Amino acid sequence: MAKAVLDRENIKLNVSIATMEEGIRFTGGILVANGYVDAEYVDKMLEREEMATTFMGNSLAIPHGTEDAKANVLQTGISVVTVPEGVDFGGGNMAKILIGIAGKNNEHLDILSNIAIVCSEEENIDKILNARTEEEIMALFSDVG
Repeated sequence: MAKAVLDRENIKLNVSIATMEEGIRFTGGILVANGYVDAEYVDKMLEREEMATTFMGNSLAIPHGTEDAKANVLQTGISVVTVPEGVDFGGGNMAKILIGIAGKNNEHLDILSNIAIVCSEEENIDKILNARTEEEIMALFSDVG
């Protein structure tokens, strides 16, 4: 049976992360642990970051795999990690919200679009950063999947 795109166990709140690589590995590791991707996908996420940053502004980074990582995706899913102190995604760009994305076929495009809509509003960024429960995050992203 297919899992939800965003499950409770895909959300980690108030995590302390020192480096961008650690953040990507942590975010990708959630997707691996919960059966969305294989372990090689995390390496593809790091490769993707070397090509161009996944920092989107507004305290948000959306690490995801390279184009050829599709074979490593078992099913579509996202992970959400909040990092109150922020993690530098290069050039002083501090990401406080990391959303790992794995999309089967071209589903990641819809997911990216929906995440962009949610995170384009400063009020939603504040709600994500101030969330105390996984359910609060799930409610904000209820239309993502």
